[in-house]
Amino acid sequence: QVQLVESGGRFVEVGEFLRLSCAASGFPFEHRAMSWIRQAPGRGIEWIATISSGGRDTNYASSVKGRFTISRDNSKNTLYLALNILKPEDTAVYYCTQSPSRQPSGPGTQVTVSS
Repeated sequence: QVQLVESGGRFVEVGEFLRLSCAASGFPFEHRAMSWIRQAPGRGIEWIATISSGGRDTNYASSVKGRFTISRDNSKNTLYLALNILKPEDTAVYYCTQSPSRQPSGPGTQVTVSS
């Protein structure tokens, strides 16, 4: 069955860097556009970024554009999200999804940025 398992989240200081990973299985990863979404405490789901199946095209939410970078390695069935210049408002649970879904299916990974 479809499995998406996120990892890499942790507690960080403002301005630090993190890289999140999403291990995918159970579907043809190399043929699917993928997205990252997040959910902050007490708030709804926020779409963060999308990458095309081949990795050539990317799109970002205005809240993270210029700070976050989505990428993928189709040979490893893995999706990545590099988070730079982290801010307290980036604190959230981060999920990967098969685009255009914005519903979490994996456990997510918690990112907490000190304020």
